[in-house]
Amino acid sequence: MHYDIFNGDADGICALHQLRLAEPKKLSTLVTGVKRDVKLLSHISESVTAADSLTVLDVSMDSNKDAIAQILNKGVAVFYADHHFAGEIPKSGLLEAHIDPSADTCTSLIIDSLLGGRYKPWAVVGAFGDNLHDAALEAAGSIKLKDTDIKALRELGELLNYNGYGAQVSDLHCAPQSLYEAIRPFESPIDFIGSSSVMEKLRLGFKSDMHNARAQKTYLANASGRVFMFPPEPWSRRVAGVFSNEKARERPELAHALLVDNDDGTYLVSVRAPLERKAGADRLCRAFPTGGGRAAAAGVNFLSAARLAEFVEKFTETFSP
Repeated sequence: MHYDIFNGDADGICALHQLRLAEPKKLSTLVTGVKRDVKLLSHISESVTAADSLTVLDVSMDSNKDAIAQILNKGVAVFYADHHFAGEIPKSGLLEAHIDPSADTCTSLIIDSLLGGRYKPWAVVGAFGDNLHDAALEAAGSIKLKDTDIKALRELGELLNYNGYGAQVSDLHCAPQSLYEAIRPFESPIDFIGSSSVMEKLRLGFKSDMHNARAQKTYLANASGRVFMFPPEPWSRRVAGVFSNEKARERPELAHALLVDNDDGTYLVSVRAPLERKAGADRLCRAFPTGGGRAAAAGVNFLSAARLAEFVEKFTETFSP
């Protein structure tokens, strides 16, 4: 059996879609979840055998180091592409790893490079979804996309990314697996945009959630950045990524953090490093349990309320101008 394991956000979905357009798999088991479900390999590490194979996309290797070691020790072949902090990459002839944690790339762009740009519009969608607007525009320019098409691909990327945020799949408008299945028949993202009812559902949800988000007051502002605090509501969790990205673009010289109350004594945290110097977000978040991500954008799934003041202090220190 083959397993396609991918992050449930725009980048993970678009990376897999490009790969399967180029290399179709008639029989593949999809393993995905909400964006913050980063330990996806643990879902299948006990059950796989040497007869199986894995494709893993946009999932931190460091967060799955025990599971990947177990899987490789069973003799399972693994193709792995990602742009998050990886830690020590296992040395195994069974592992084909394409890891690039650079701040200006994403998994969709890594796959695009491996495929020689065959399905670049989907890489543009994935890059826009990951808030890599300069990289997305550069990729779009390389194939001379029209401005109207670029605008449509940006909206699609941001909506796919928006859909991935939630504490559980029930928080989302569309389950990531269902969203990928809706996209799978379309070689062109423009055709998907024009034909799918999913787009209008996501547009309406996005408009409502962002209205709520923009009505919230700033929790803290200083020379390092801005911090926002949202209530324990599904809309808060859904909008965490796109709101953080919007604020980062609004003030590119500042860092931004959004803390969503999990209603259990912890916070869900999204951090964006300043767009003018994309570094430090992963280091900050890895200083706390359940934290991780990449240099430009990272998060903490469960920040203890008792460590809120410490987080704000480290946030200020990390991004001090």
